[in-house]
Amino acid sequence: MTSLLRTTALVAALFAGSLALAPAVFAQEKVVATPQGDVTLPGVPAKVLTQDWAVFDDLSALGVAVAGVPSSNAPTYLADQIPADAIQIGSLFEPDFEGIAAAEADAYFVAARSAAAFETSKDILPTIDLSVDNADIVAGVKANMTKLGEIFDLQDKAAELNAALDAKVAEVTAAAEGKGTALVLVTNAGKLGVYGPDSRVSWVYNNVGMPSALADVADGDHGGDAVSFEFLLEVNPDWVFVVDRDAGTGENAGAAEALLDNELFNQTTAATEGQIVYLDPQASYISMHGYQGVMLLLDQVLAGLNG
Repeated sequence: MTSLLRTTALVAALFAGSLALAPAVFAQEKVVATPQGDVTLPGVPAKVLTQDWAVFDDLSALGVAVAGVPSSNAPTYLADQIPADAIQIGSLFEPDFEGIAAAEADAYFVAARSAAAFETSKDILPTIDLSVDNADIVAGVKANMTKLGEIFDLQDKAAELNAALDAKVAEVTAAAEGKGTALVLVTNAGKLGVYGPDSRVSWVYNNVGMPSALADVADGDHGGDAVSFEFLLEVNPDWVFVVDRDAGTGENAGAAEALLDNELFNQTTAATEGQIVYLDPQASYISMHGYQGVMLLLDQVLAGLNG
């Protein structure tokens, strides 16, 4: 009888152990569509790396812990969300592939500036590109949030965040109605440029619906479409939203305000009516495709319009 009891107990223990292991052994694969083709994950990633601050922004908004982050240009609004034990895996443009391999992570996310890393990293670990098209940033942010929700089994949280983004866009759109023309101005090392409907803050025009003060804008990679103060006075926008690239890259904070303290610019409607909004430089230049960053910028635009 004692032998039978021992055998029964052993079988029960082995069965319980097999149940405990079952989720790991039989974890459901996840197939993720990316610009480079489908990527298969063995299950919900437990250890995650990202080479892009906008993706970190999204993951943090969802409550996903990130084990590895870029080594440079951390946006101030995200600083207190970075885990103290997160490893640094290289800059936005130059990943540390040896460090990435040594981390033995389950998934690695790239986007925008770091998208070129895909061709190398895909041979190291599952790599997912979450780059967003500037022509429709809001849709891209929502699509990424939905995709991340599916990857991490956080679909309800992702849907909640997307609904909040839709509501915020609607609120800003209502506030912008009838407020006149807008111009997104970028300052860069003492130079002036404008961003248009294909830029990193294109949602001002494309989603909020403020009409551009310019019919055509040739967006540059960094400094926008170069303009002069004389040209700005001629165009005379009702509202100006400023992206300070110098501050965004951690160089010369406050350079934009100093540059725009100009006799000609001060004659524009935007200046005389106090309708100049300085956007968070890092959210608008470094992590412009991140959920929290876009929400922050929308709040800044809303505060300006309602001020």
